[in-house]
Formats: sequence, C-alpha cells, structure tokens
Amino acid sequence: MTGLARRDVIVAGAAALAGCASADAGRGARVRIGVASCADQDKPQPVWDAALAERPDFFVFAGDNVYASERPFDIARLRRAYDTQAQHANFERLRAAVPHLAIWDDHDFGLNDGGAAFEHKQASKDELLRFWRVAADDPRRAREGLYHAQWIERAGRRVQVIALDTRWFRSPLKVTDQRGAPGRERYLPDADPAKTMLGAAQWQWLEARLRESADVRVIVSSIQCVVEGHGWECWGNLPAERDRLYRLIRDSGARGVVVVSGDRHIGALYREAGGVLPHPLYEMTSSGVTHPWANAKEDGPNRMGPLVTVPHYGLVDIDFAAQRVALSLRGTTNQVLQAHRIGFDELGIT
Repeated sequence: MTGLARRDVIVAGAAALAGCASADAGRGARVRIGVASCADQDKPQPVWDAALAERPDFFVFAGDNVYASERPFDIARLRRAYDTQAQHANFERLRAAVPHLAIWDDHDFGLNDGGAAFEHKQASKDELLRFWRVAADDPRRAREGLYHAQWIERAGRRVQVIALDTRWFRSPLKVTDQRGAPGRERYLPDADPAKTMLGAAQWQWLEARLRESADVRVIVSSIQCVVEGHGWECWGNLPAERDRLYRLIRDSGARGVVVVSGDRHIGALYREAGGVLPHPLYEMTSSGVTHPWANAKEDGPNRMGPLVTVPHYGLVDIDFAAQRVALSLRGTTNQVLQAHRIGFDELGIT
C-alpha cells in the first residue's frame, strides 16, 4: 500500500457499526459502500436515516456536502454552513458510526462551477479539513488539493476507494454559445491539450494508486465522468483529459473499476464501453440528498434507465461470494429506485 498510512485501511465489518456484529458475521466477503451528495444544510435530510438502516461498511460524501458558494465568497458563511450541517442528528449518527471519505464539489469548494483560479480555495480546504476532522498528519494537509485514497479489507479481499479532486487544479471551461440549449446548457467540449482536470501531481498520484493491487476500485469524481448528452459540468468538457483517464485505466492494468459521482441533482446509472477501455466502465451518479431536480430531462445515450429525481442516496454492494457488483439508488424509505448488477467477469475481475 505504497503512499498510504495504516489508518487509511478499513477492516470492514466488526465494530464498524455498534451492535451490528451479528449482521456483519452473515455477510462473508462482502463490502457495501454508501454514496451521497448535494446536501443543503438548511433543509431536512431523511436520507441519512435510510443509509444508516442499510448498515454500510463505508460511506462516500461525494461533494456539495454543504452549500456556501454565494458571491462574494465569505469564509464565515462556509463555516456556518458546516456548523449547521453538524446539527442534523441523523447525519452526525452516520458520520460517527461509519468510516467515511469526503471530497468537495463546487458549493463546498466555495464557487459555483469553480476551478483552479478560485482565490479562496485554501481557506475552503482548511474549513473542510476542520469539519471532517482530518488528522493533523494526514497527507491532504501537506499537499495541494484534497485527493485521497482509502482501502477496505474483508475476508482477504481488498477494495480501493480513490477520491479525485476535480476542483483545485481544473482549468477554465469553454462557455457555451447557446446557453440553456439541450446538450449545450453551460459548457462545450474543449480539446485544448494544455488544459487539465487533475493537474500533474494528481495525475502522477492516480497512476501510482491504480497500479496497486486491488480486487475492486471505486473512483469518486464529484462531477460526472462517462456521461454523454448534456452541456453541464462533466469530464466531457475536457475530452482529452477523459481520454487520458481511460488510457490510464487500461495501461495500469486496473481491473474492477467503477465510478461514483454527484453534482447534478439527479440520480442515474451509466455504462461506457469500447474505445481504449479494456472493460465497460459503469458510473453511478448519486446527487440528491435534499433538493433533486424534480423535472430534469436530458438525453442519455449511455444512461441505463430513467433519471432519479427524488431524494436518494447510492449503494455500491460488492459481493465476492456471488462475484458481482450491484449499484442501486435508494429513496428515503430505502426503496430501490434504480439498480443494476454487474458480473465480475464483465469488469475483468478474476
């Protein structure tokens, strides 16, 4: 586990949730990871109760974990937003009970659709590290950005969770010439090879992580990755960078890769195959803790099924005994809103 401290290894199961030993004992070689984003601190958040009821082994807070991006930026407003979020008792129960990893998106970064040029990003980073109680010797405190990786181990199998920072280093995007037009809503693809999504240091770090041994890898990207058919923020805004990610997955020999994302105020499942990808790449967008986009409509050429437009969270269920990964989006009573099962063979897992 080069570059990772022992504290970044989660032994899934026993003691992860108080009083859940019997449930854990029945799981065998299985890891369940919750995913959620877009939580307005001033709104009710029943989704956390549903997530707790599913007893996840790990939880990913995938960005926009609070909202404080009004202009002009005010660091005191961001701190108040975090402090208000901490007053949600069910959120605090989840945060205390379940090992987790948090990354930011634009509204907790501090600037809507913001990137590398945002002048207050260090102040925002300091507040995030404070709120999420990141240890004083954590590598995120000593380097630019918030990218990070953690391991989950169970019954001799290893799951790697890689959280990418798509804000700190990201180059400016190409603004649309037809604002609001379907497929061109805010931004257009920009093939400029000088532009970056992750920055040189993070790309180098990601390559090293993908070359480490893992059975399954969950890549966390706060913005959507494989998704086609819209002109909002996504990796498709910088297609050369997305191609670079696909080539890196191929050239590193990484297997068992799935992507989770947020940002869009919708939930959906996507599948991309072909090109340089050695195996199909699935993505689950889980973006709607408090205020999903109720009337969202968009083309989804690589989307599987309709959009989820009610409050929800996501669950990545990795079952080594059954040799499959199940992706599901779940509502406030844990009803399954969208789901798809992927066999290990399709992901290149042996």
